Amino acid sequence: MTRAASRARAPRPSAAASKATAPKAAPKTAAPKAAAPKPAAKPAAAKPAAKAAPQKPPRARAAVARAVPPTEATSAGHRARPVTLLSGGNPQIAKADGDAPVQAYLAALPPWKQDIGRRLDALIVRTVPGVRKAVKWNSPFYGLDGQGWFLGLHTFTRYLKVAFFRGASLRPIPPGTSKGKDTRYLDIHEGDALDDALLASWVTQAAALPGWIP
Repeated sequence: MTRAASRARAPRPSAAASKATAPKAAPKTAAPKAAAPKPAAKPAAAKPAAKAAPQKPPRARAAVARAVPPTEATSAGHRARPVTLLSGGNPQIAKADGDAPVQAYLAALPPWKQDIGRRLDALIVRTVPGVRKAVKWNSPFYGLDGQGWFLGLHTFTRYLKVAFFRGASLRPIPPGTSKGKDTRYLDIHEGDALDDALLASWVTQAAALPGWIP
């Protein structure tokens, strides 16, 4: 058989068969879209620093001292209480025995009266060993155990009054008179000169006499 006859006889594949046997193209996939970049955050504006409050100048110590009232000494473990000044500036101190209430009384006095009161207190302690002290009726009292009180102290606006309860028996007799026949007074004003020797003599004599027993 000739080559021309062989070519004539060989069947050609149909168009439908060619399409069936041709490989299918892979489906196209959409490329993912890139996310849009977020805008950078704006830096926060710095807040202005707060202005410091102006400091007040410290008060003068003298003004503070004047505002603090005198205090009354109390037993251990108790806070001191403010002292009330009565008529004439006499400190109001609760009745009590011992040196502490007397010192609280003297500490509450104005400066010049306080100086005289402390001077009298020291003189009495030196002159009468073992002297007994107390505050009664807002006045310091001095005496001896078993003999009563021989001297008292009271404050008035312009002077301190020293009371000798057996003053009529003293020599010389203290100048201030009293409604009672036995009591005599010595009034001490600001600027008065004190005769320590005479005062010590009066205190010695008074302590040797029977004292006043309320």
